[in-house]
Amino acid sequence: MKAWFDCTAAAHPIVLRPVIERFQEHGAEVLVTARENGETVGNLERLGISHVVVGRHGGAGKLGKGMALAGRSARLARPVWSFRPDLAIAHGSVDLAVISRSFAIPSAQMQDYEYAGLQRKIAWRVAKRVLVPDSIPVDRLTKAGAKEEKLVRFPGLKEDYYLADFVPDPSVPEDLGVDLTRILVIVRPPPETAAYHADNPLYEEVIDRLAQAAGVTAVIIPRTAGQRERARARNSPNLIVPEAAVDAQSLIAFADLVVSAGGTMNREAVALGTPVFTTFAGKMGGVDEALIADGRLQLLESAEGLELAKRAGVTGPRNPRDPELLVKGMLEALA
Repeated sequence: MKAWFDCTAAAHPIVLRPVIERFQEHGAEVLVTARENGETVGNLERLGISHVVVGRHGGAGKLGKGMALAGRSARLARPVWSFRPDLAIAHGSVDLAVISRSFAIPSAQMQDYEYAGLQRKIAWRVAKRVLVPDSIPVDRLTKAGAKEEKLVRFPGLKEDYYLADFVPDPSVPEDLGVDLTRILVIVRPPPETAAYHADNPLYEEVIDRLAQAAGVTAVIIPRTAGQRERARARNSPNLIVPEAAVDAQSLIAFADLVVSAGGTMNREAVALGTPVFTTFAGKMGGVDEALIADGRLQLLESAEGLELAKRAGVTGPRNPRDPELLVKGMLEALA
């Protein structure tokens, strides 16, 4: 069997890593493709996943996204056709959907946010199976293009699966020069190039507060070069901005709290038992709604409302789950 995986965002190599490993353990031949977008390629390199880089992100504008989709899909056609996969797998890749439809390759798409508009509609309409957390209401999924009969609704968070075997690496904060006697905050900026991004002034206010707070170290994991440069321009000794992709999961494990305007890092903190605040400014998805209702994710309404304190307790996977469940769901696309 041959399986093709496409990684188009920084979280995808981390999310798909255990699935790729399981396919290989089952004897499958694997092709992994990636586009230049934030830490996507850096994370593949850090995880030791062999890959082929094709194309880059088209930016925040609709025209740029459309041109990038057309150009990258055309360039993907050659390596994918040469590989001739039996199954295509991604976490919301529209490029994979286009190629899968063109070459009649059965596809399975993972996703845990239902409000990304056209991206979801294309990927989900093409996919034979759509894997989503069972906390997302079915009516929202069908409205976004995922017919109920193609849904594979898995329990818990996707982070429960790829963090099931996670062991934090103490060298990660050490290599960044983090003093763990200080309050350590991990920060993820807003997804400025995503179609579902909304203006988020709260993020900048949070950075301003962290830059001036006594006894605090904040590690900012930027999505774009612009975010990296804006954080560094504050010239605050409190702020650390890594030069390249880092093991953010280990940083979260050693952190006292996490503040994220995205989704995956919020849920990684929940999965590892680290206190976490969301500053997400878009339409709240079903997964985060459920976490907020359970008190496992806190909605931050102002920078002053951020509680800066050392935490107690040991971090680690709270609800580890076997990724074999995801593999079985993906294989249903071949039925």
